[in-house]
Amino acid sequence: MTVSTTTSYTLTELAERFGLVAHGDASVRVDGVGTLAAAGPSQLGFLANSKYTAQLAASGAGIVVVRAENLADCPGAALVAADPYLAYAKIAALFERLPAAPVGIHPSAVVAPTARVSQSASIGPCCVIGDDAVIGDGVVLGPHCIIGDGCTVGAHSRLVARVTLVVRVTLGQRVLIHPGAVIGSDGFGLAFDRGGPDPAHWVKMPQLGGVRIGDDCEIGANTTIDRGALEDTVLEEDVRLDNQIQIAHNVYVGAHTAMAGCAAVAGSAKIGRYCMIGGNAGVLGHLELADRVTITAKSLVTHSIHEPGEYSSGVPLQESRPWRKNAARFKHLDAYARRLAALEKDKNHE
Repeated sequence: MTVSTTTSYTLTELAERFGLVAHGDASVRVDGVGTLAAAGPSQLGFLANSKYTAQLAASGAGIVVVRAENLADCPGAALVAADPYLAYAKIAALFERLPAAPVGIHPSAVVAPTARVSQSASIGPCCVIGDDAVIGDGVVLGPHCIIGDGCTVGAHSRLVARVTLVVRVTLGQRVLIHPGAVIGSDGFGLAFDRGGPDPAHWVKMPQLGGVRIGDDCEIGANTTIDRGALEDTVLEEDVRLDNQIQIAHNVYVGAHTAMAGCAAVAGSAKIGRYCMIGGNAGVLGHLELADRVTITAKSLVTHSIHEPGEYSSGVPLQESRPWRKNAARFKHLDAYARRLAALEKDKNHE
């Protein structure tokens, strides 16, 4: 699949704009981007993964972004970058064209009298803005967004569609939130009442805090972030959350951390800065992760991590028959360990 627009740039223009080294015909012009295999002569491709090196020589792309060591294999014009993936991300943004958002409030929107909405904001169809909510300059609220009482949406933020800010949510500037996300709902706080005249039952813990999200954060579709029980749930600046992530109450996520889809962080956990959490990974409550920790996909963090590095848990995939045998053996692991210890003890006494 490729993406193209009517906007075009020459090899020289791209090199100068992004600080890259140009090789080949300086007048080559591209008006879109594509993969190495599918891009045409008016499109730009990139090689960031060595698995696709074989596609480079046959690529029909007008310009390819490569590392210096791959330049000799490039059949045409090239831009040399230390990180081709990063360079591509910046260049591709030139060709992204978002739908225009008309300034003003759509007639079907409902805005509380005490809400403050910037005159430069765009409020889409069927949006609801509650009492004392603040909508900053250049904000775009897509269709069916709900901004609860006392919530703040910082300047130039964009809520794509059907985003709900429940209560006491503050968004920084340039925050992007995708459809279906719910921020500021009740945290899962319960106390169990075992006594008294009534049968034993759960008692709901009031969630009296809020949610604070820093500048330049991105929150994926159907992701949920609960408000704090007492203090706020916090995402520092430039945190990136994928789709369908659960952030529980009073979690603190450090700046520049990224989490992949279906990850979950339990209540009061603290995630450091520049961390990466893989898809479907979990972090138990009240734990701390140091800065620059990477958790691989489907891992479960059961204790705090105090040193940067990459951490994994779980059993790697293998064919079913040996997996079943190993699973059966795992049940006897403690007995095996005891027998081994006994054998070593006997050997030491010989």
